Amino acid sequence: MTTIRDVARRAGVSITAASYALNGTGTIAESTRQRVLQAAEELNYHPNAFARHLKKVKTLTIGVFITRFGGSFYEEILEGIHEEVLDTDYELIVCPESKPAHRILRYRQVDGAIVFDAKVPSNVLLRLADRSFPIVVLDRVLRHDFIFPLLLDNPQGVREAFYHLYGQGMRRLAFVAGAADSFDNGERMRTFLGEAERHGLAVPVYQGNFTEASGYAAAQAILASDPLPEAVFCANDQMALGLLRAMGERGLAAPRDIAVVGFDDILAARYMNLSTVGASRTQWGATAVRQLIAFLELGAPFQSQRIPTAFIPRASSQRVTADGA
Repeated sequence: MTTIRDVARRAGVSITAASYALNGTGTIAESTRQRVLQAAEELNYHPNAFARHLKKVKTLTIGVFITRFGGSFYEEILEGIHEEVLDTDYELIVCPESKPAHRILRYRQVDGAIVFDAKVPSNVLLRLADRSFPIVVLDRVLRHDFIFPLLLDNPQGVREAFYHLYGQGMRRLAFVAGAADSFDNGERMRTFLGEAERHGLAVPVYQGNFTEASGYAAAQAILASDPLPEAVFCANDQMALGLLRAMGERGLAAPRDIAVVGFDDILAARYMNLSTVGASRTQWGATAVRQLIAFLELGAPFQSQRIPTAFIPRASSQRVTADGA
């Protein structure tokens, strides 16, 4: 059995310093604390007292590890989770932008977890998950008996968007990618580029990171190209809004000069008449917590599924033909 002495030895610190780091007490340098936490993670160490407590008592708490609170995207997921939990005896702990070795997750201070935070390493989830600590992931696929992926049907929505553009005769297409480590970004990009390749189209990819500022930055390169693309698909709405802002500054408009499509159907997209791919985020959150609690309470098998997506055409990509159609 791994002991705190082993952790201290791995981290190269005293047992006292290791204890301070693991228990959040005393005064030690942040670099030392991080070194101890990393050593504990590598050794899969959990304090004995807390481990005994877990064997005796359920916390009746679900931990939600999410990238951030702000914006309607995450708010709607949390709303779906919260509405579903209201009808149960469970409570929620919501942790935004988790540290690499988040204390609540590492020490299993909840009965189960819903993870939508790429900063939580997959190897940590693989090490922690077991029958008594199931984990639902909304942002990746991991092979483990007690890690359950619940993902958006990215391919369906992206294909609909591609053929919306292709069906209007648009052949010069571009793609603005989100964060490189994002599962959703990878699926969206592979699907769009794959459909383009099927029709003999080469699509340049411009790198963003899901923020409006990165969409604006990518737009500088896009708008410097000659000829301009006829349409640009952005891996999320925020980047598409950045692109639209850059276009506006140059006197360009969508879809007259460039058709623009995003993904997520955030509130701002509706105000800006941005074509996008949408899904019910409240359903996504509610389904995640419903299946997690069913497993915790009844051992019910997790039902593998994708949250449906659909293309939502709006003014930013719908060109008016000569006959007004």
